[in-house]
Amino acid sequence: MALKCGIVGLPNVGKSTLFNCLSNAKAQSANFPFCTIEPNVGVISVPDNRLNELERLVQPEKVQPTTIEIVDIAGLVKGASKGEGLGNKFLANIRETDAIIHVLRCFENDNIVHVDGSVDPIRDKETIDIELQLKDLEAVDKKLQKYEKLSRTGDKDSRKVVDVLSKYKAHLEQGKSVRSIDLENKEKEHVADLMLLTDKPIMYVCNVDEASIKNGNPHVDRVKEIVKDEDASVLMIAASTEADITELDSYEERQMFLEDMGLDEPGVSKLIRSAYQLLNVSTYFTAGVKEVRAWTIKEGMKAPQAAGVIHTDFEKGFIRAEVIKYTDFVELGSELACKENGKMSVEGKEYVVADGDIMHFRFNT
Repeated sequence: MALKCGIVGLPNVGKSTLFNCLSNAKAQSANFPFCTIEPNVGVISVPDNRLNELERLVQPEKVQPTTIEIVDIAGLVKGASKGEGLGNKFLANIRETDAIIHVLRCFENDNIVHVDGSVDPIRDKETIDIELQLKDLEAVDKKLQKYEKLSRTGDKDSRKVVDVLSKYKAHLEQGKSVRSIDLENKEKEHVADLMLLTDKPIMYVCNVDEASIKNGNPHVDRVKEIVKDEDASVLMIAASTEADITELDSYEERQMFLEDMGLDEPGVSKLIRSAYQLLNVSTYFTAGVKEVRAWTIKEGMKAPQAAGVIHTDFEKGFIRAEVIKYTDFVELGSELACKENGKMSVEGKEYVVADGDIMHFRFNT
């Protein structure tokens, strides 16, 4: 599954530096707005210690982690929803993503110019929120006008759509993002085609200085307070420090650097895992001597659809799935031992795949 997270934020908050750390790609990074004009895309591996354990036990020829795409979207500015600062293009890039990583500047540095002249992550957040909400309002309004005309002809179904769209319009006009609206899933279906920007899952990344990475700072505290009622996580990362870590040659040097900072792993590893969780997905594994591999599926996916992620023929000709729980595999040490101890189950088309399942599919071609 090709899953994509977009990194957004105002110019000069550290988006491209963070992107470089995540993907090891070298997006142009400079101290001026719009240095990233085209969205840079990096395909990054998702850290998963379970793969390390499976590799140790199975000793395959290769290991393939699951991946997500990270898109570095050029900095938004006030008026983006009206086309300011190449706004229409940037907003279109956000629309194509599955989730948003919103980077907020939570560090002071006189050498890095802030587009608004001072550091205020709450103001910055509101600037981005307003632009995304205005663009969503424009989309909702356009569809609402269409269905209001239809409803005047006596079309009852159109009246239902008008009622739902009116709720969305009122919500957005109050300065609230769509993801916080309290409606039934059936009602939300009426706006699914609009791919609303503020309906996407979001994570706030507070870009801090090295001194603040362990305990935060007042800027971070303010961000946590203002987003406490949103369905969103907050993560701290020191992007410039992470960039220094990626420049070190060996794993041992990187670990020593982290230990000196009092950290057990790079912040980007936590960020990648958090971004993966943000997408509402889970992982299952295939494990054999040729390859141990992680596969990404949507939460709640059934066995045939999960098989289809490997190849469409697997879904079309699905017969059954042989399933071993990860914990059982690690405890007993092999597929054979799991079979002998009754820890392999045979599942049919209605089986809902659980995160961490180790699966082998039987199918007709």
